[in-house]
Amino acid sequence: MAGIVLGSHLVLSVPFCIVLLLAMVIATALLGRWARLQTLGIALCSVVLGILVTEMDLIKVDDGELSRVERTQQYFLHQRTLLLERLQSSGLSDNQYAVVAAMALGDKSALTHELKDTYSKTGASHILALSGLHLGIIYALLSMLVVGRRWQMVTQVAIILSIWAFVFLVGMSASVVRSAVMLTVYALLALGHRQKMSVNTLAFTAIVMLLVTPKALFDVGFQMSFMAVFSILLFVPLFYRPFSAEYLMTHRVVKWLWGMVAVSIAAQIGVAPLIAYYFGRFSCYFLLTNFIVIPAATLILYLSFATLLIPSIGVALASIVGWLNTTLLYIATIPGATIEDLHPSVMLTVSIYGVIFAAYYLLWLTIPKTE
Repeated sequence: MAGIVLGSHLVLSVPFCIVLLLAMVIATALLGRWARLQTLGIALCSVVLGILVTEMDLIKVDDGELSRVERTQQYFLHQRTLLLERLQSSGLSDNQYAVVAAMALGDKSALTHELKDTYSKTGASHILALSGLHLGIIYALLSMLVVGRRWQMVTQVAIILSIWAFVFLVGMSASVVRSAVMLTVYALLALGHRQKMSVNTLAFTAIVMLLVTPKALFDVGFQMSFMAVFSILLFVPLFYRPFSAEYLMTHRVVKWLWGMVAVSIAAQIGVAPLIAYYFGRFSCYFLLTNFIVIPAATLILYLSFATLLIPSIGVALASIVGWLNTTLLYIATIPGATIEDLHPSVMLTVSIYGVIFAAYYLLWLTIPKTE
């Protein structure tokens, strides 16, 4: 990431970056006896790699021909248009259709300013942007349809291919690509019975995405998506420390409720400084909102796919989406729903993250782990 930032401000030739990277890789390899120096060398190699991919991205030549990926994307976007027309004819009102189109197929063009503002004030904007929540729901649905573990490798490959087809269908935004890469890694690790989701998995996903598209680092959706997941991976285990595994296994309702609280607060910790920086807003009732929108989003996604097959189900879908819109509009009108006009500077935003991670470290040291 540091290399991409530097590369966007420096003007270096690609051959020079390649020679520099090779020289640093060789030098780092020779530092095997000095672990700390070798670690520093690896970090510097990563910085140079970031500069290299940024410079290569800047000199890409557009020959006017679409790549195979772009042609595939255009095909799926055409199919999405057909599916959107099918949704429009299922009896949904304008606002209901706008929410379903955004949540199920990644098309936000029908969202009005008032509807976006309502979801933003209540802290529910994340369900309108396809992300790990939506792909996780789809992955869970596809996994439930697979009976037995006899053909686990075949079924996992089929599920991942279906996930990537959906990614192309919804337009390949940064957050949905990040989620798809992580789910792919998750599925591969599941086959090897390894730790499935970790900070290392997230870091690997970021490296893959930035190698392909360095400019994604400056995309707001990319930043918020990764910070939300990073914060969840850090803080959720910390929030679970006061509870023993045995207690949670015997109190399933408490486990579900606390899980929802832990994930919601952790994600908010990760994205709140960025939301304040970019949008100047903090949603005070985000916890209440998440208890409403996450179960509703699950139902809406399932019913949306069912409506595409059986249009008459659109009546039930319209009812749930209408109730969700009305509920969020009510929450948005409650006094103190948001704190407005924040707009911290870049340095203040970075400092806030520094305080957050310092607090995390202190809490990790002071909160005992319950056996």
